[in-house]
Amino acid sequence: MCVIEPSPVVETRRLALRAPGGQDVSRLAALANDPDIARMTLRMPHPYTAGDAEAFVLAVAGQDPARAVTFVIEHEDHGPVGVIGLFEDSDPAPEVGYWIGRPFWGRGYATEALEGALVWASRRWRRRAMVAGHFIDNPASGRVLEKAGFLYTGEVRKGFSRARGADAETRRMVWLA
Repeated sequence: MCVIEPSPVVETRRLALRAPGGQDVSRLAALANDPDIARMTLRMPHPYTAGDAEAFVLAVAGQDPARAVTFVIEHEDHGPVGVIGLFEDSDPAPEVGYWIGRPFWGRGYATEALEGALVWASRRWRRRAMVAGHFIDNPASGRVLEKAGFLYTGEVRKGFSRARGADAETRRMVWLA
């Protein structure tokens, strides 16, 4: 039987993936209150307020660690730079989703965090496959997923983006350990 850590910490070369806490609320709200971040997610509202960040931290604290794990992506020098989460949904394999604050785009943090989370998921969470998706108009996210070993499935799904207030087409991908 696999014992799940309630608040795991994953360390990579430059990052620590850890549970979000109250100390992160203002930073997460500041980074996430960007329409170009929110519109590339399904669940994130825009504007994103401190109240949204507080609700997020509380929701994560209440997650069943056997079904979902969410990490703040913390850089050793810059502090929190984004969020990555792994969760069971309607797909046969758990899904991964992430976002990085605009000041930290293009530095490889999303790829590094994703690779660290996948190693943790396969070794500690005992998952052999993960799924992910990116909106068709966000090819940069697709490149992050490809670098981490995800492959396109050929499936395109429509999903409601809260920040867009509309459906967006999502290219689906899969990763196998």
